[in-house]
Order: sequence, then structure tokens, then C-alpha cells
Amino acid sequence: MKRLFALLSLAACAFSQTPAPPAQGAAPALPDGLYAIFNTDKGVITAQLFEKETPVTVAHFVGLAKGTKAWMDPKTKAMVRRPMFNNILFYRVMLDGMIQAGDVTGKGSTPCGVHVKDEIVPTLKFDKPGKLAMANRGDKNSAECEWFITQAGPIPQYDGSYTIFGQVVEGQDVVKAISRVAAVQTIAKNPAKLITVEIKRVGPPPASAAPAKKTAPAPVKKSAAPAKN
Repeated sequence: MKRLFALLSLAACAFSQTPAPPAQGAAPALPDGLYAIFNTDKGVITAQLFEKETPVTVAHFVGLAKGTKAWMDPKTKAMVRRPMFNNILFYRVMLDGMIQAGDVTGKGSTPCGVHVKDEIVPTLKFDKPGKLAMANRGDKNSAECEWFITQAGPIPQYDGSYTIFGQVVEGQDVVKAISRVAAVQTIAKNPAKLITVEIKRVGPPPASAAPAKKTAPAPVKKSAAPAKN
């Protein structure tokens, strides 16, 4: 009997030392890359930024988010360097369609003093929800500081018209909730608030491209004046 008790005690000790299984539902680690973390009053949205495919647009967005790129204060009309997207509103929404922010006045018609050229990449399409893209005024290279995140997908009519520079990887349910706030002709009545946008890098930065080989300058030729946009 004593021998049996001793064996049972050893088995119990061995069982108690077995490592506990990992917690269920834990979020998987993010792959290496650059991310924008949107902290809203309805939850957190995390989007991976396409820094390789659309480097100019990503640099533009990151600069505005971090306050390293100057933009025009709508009250003073002066160019300022401070985080642009803190404490603003998702003023425009489309039910289960998309959410839009980036205008510090929440009106959608306020110039921010800077523009960014289009970076339309044929392989980046509005083929599923969660696309982060620059809004524009309907003309080529007219994007300024506003951006939107889609809830609907696919939206083929958007392809080629807006620069896609990111993809939501966590928090698509938050995008959906924000798109469902009451609105009148897409203008939210009680808009969700964007508290902060954090820029986070996971892993090392991508290797920079090799410098281009220098070539002898071509002879200067007289040409017509550049066309106006």
C-alpha cells in the first residue's frame, strides 16, 4: 500500500509540473512591417502599411501622423508640425461601406496645405474589406490629408481611382461598427472619435535599394513650359 501511495504521489507531482497550454484566443504576432494603430473610442484598428509598394504615400501619411510633416492649421493658416490625426472625427461614413477621417475640422472641405501624388499600383485592388486608401477630390494627384478604410469588398469601381497604401490586419469589426453610426447623406450625426494614430515597426526596416549608377548628364534641350495640373 505504501509503495502504491508513493507511486501515485510521484505521478501527481509529474502532472503538476506539466506546462500549462497556451491561452486560447491570443492574438498572433504581427509579421515584420510598418503598422498604423488607430485608437478610437470604439476600439483599436491595426493596418499594415505598404511601404514598399507605395513609399511616397506611406511617408506622407506617417509624417502627418507623427507630426514631422508640415500641414496648414485651418485657424491660423500657418504651416505647423504636430500630429494631425489626434482627436479628430470619422466624420463621413457609409453603412457597411467605408469610414473616412483626416480633416481636422470634421467637415471634409478644409484644405490641409499639402498634396501627395497618386501611387496607383495595379496589383493593389479593393478586392476585400480593410483597404486603407487616400481620399481625393476626383482629379488626378488631388489627394491631400484625408484617408478612408473600407468595410465593403470587393469595390471594383474604386480600383485605379484611389491610392491603396495599407490593409487592416486587426480590428475590422471596429471599422464595421464605425460605419454603422447614424448618418445623413454619409455625414455622421454622432461620429466616432479617432483619439490617436500610432506608427509601429515590427522587425528590422526593409533593406534600402542599391544606389543608382551615375551616368553622364544628357545635353539640355529647350522645351515648352510644363502643363498645369
